[in-house]
Amino acid sequence: MSRLGNIGGRLYRGEVSYDFVGRRKRWYLISGAILVVAIGGLLIRGLNLGIEFEGGAQFTVTAPNVSVEQARSAMSTAGYSDAVVTKSGDKLRIQTLTLTNDQSDKVIGSLSKSLSIKPTDISVQLIGPTWGKEITSKALTALVVFLILVALFLSLYFEWRMAIAGLVALAHDVVITIGIYALTGLEVTPATVVGLLTILGYSLYDTVVVFDKVKENTRGLASSNRMTYSQAANLALNQTLVRSINTTVVALLPVGAILIVGVGILGAGTLEDLSLALFIGMAAGAYSSIFVATPFLAQLKEHEPAMQALSRRVESRQRSESKAASKTAVGGRTATAVLDRDDAGDADAGGAGESGTDKQVVAAPRESAGSKQAPRRNVPRSKRKGSGKR
Repeated sequence: MSRLGNIGGRLYRGEVSYDFVGRRKRWYLISGAILVVAIGGLLIRGLNLGIEFEGGAQFTVTAPNVSVEQARSAMSTAGYSDAVVTKSGDKLRIQTLTLTNDQSDKVIGSLSKSLSIKPTDISVQLIGPTWGKEITSKALTALVVFLILVALFLSLYFEWRMAIAGLVALAHDVVITIGIYALTGLEVTPATVVGLLTILGYSLYDTVVVFDKVKENTRGLASSNRMTYSQAANLALNQTLVRSINTTVVALLPVGAILIVGVGILGAGTLEDLSLALFIGMAAGAYSSIFVATPFLAQLKEHEPAMQALSRRVESRQRSESKAASKTAVGGRTATAVLDRDDAGDADAGGAGESGTDKQVVAAPRESAGSKQAPRRNVPRSKRKGSGKR
């Protein structure tokens, strides 16, 4: 068995345990700091929404030898100095405000002349502001419907506290992902929204796996006194830790390959929007399912009267076991001290002990073989010999 498999087996059996739930304040501080940075970036810089959401015109130019500065100069010549120009591989992407068909034709002619390329090497996409608002509305509707379905599923399959903890973890992942997009200035496109919804499903999957193990470990827990709810939840986390890590790594490897190959080599912008959202969200989802969802669930459950009574019983049992162990240890030390004292007494007696034994042997009466008398037997009076006297 591999080393990771051995660690996973020891974690599952409880031989090794990491206190994730008991250190939840530490994880809350880390998550809080990340969320503050993400929200700050969102409020200060805002999102760089693509033309699909705001409307506009996008020109895609296939020209390997044309630089971004040359394309900006060509757009300035055409009268659109505020155009946003980016390059990915052999393609240039130029975005402007909403244009009419005549205006877009003039831009194509100006780009063709200034960059010395054919008009057929330029593709244009015109999106009106109304269509962009409709896309934004549908994206928000899809997100709200998804969250409602998630809350219903977790409430029916588990309980409402697990639903709250799961939604908190999902919100954690969404805010971090959006905040990274705001801080880096990456463009938000419909592909980004698809990736965002995908990572929500992935994060939910990882959380449900842990919650299912928590449910199994806490079945009938309130009527016993073997462990608290937090201890049972922490055991579930340790039992599913290796599986969560393996699942995350296996999922991130192909997404990373899409980022490297699709974006770095093929220069596919849509793949970049999709894979980057997946990569960020999957990493955040794996973190939240371990360090946010389950610790927050345990915190909610510990406020229940039944769980509080269970905690008192477990603490009482642990104190009793500790006292019994201490008494046993004291008794063992006392017995050891007595034995040591006796041994010391014997050592102090030294040869006297041996001479004392000899004295006892000497003091014992010694009889010669001839002086030994047979033991007297009880002979019946009728069988005794007479002495000759009457």
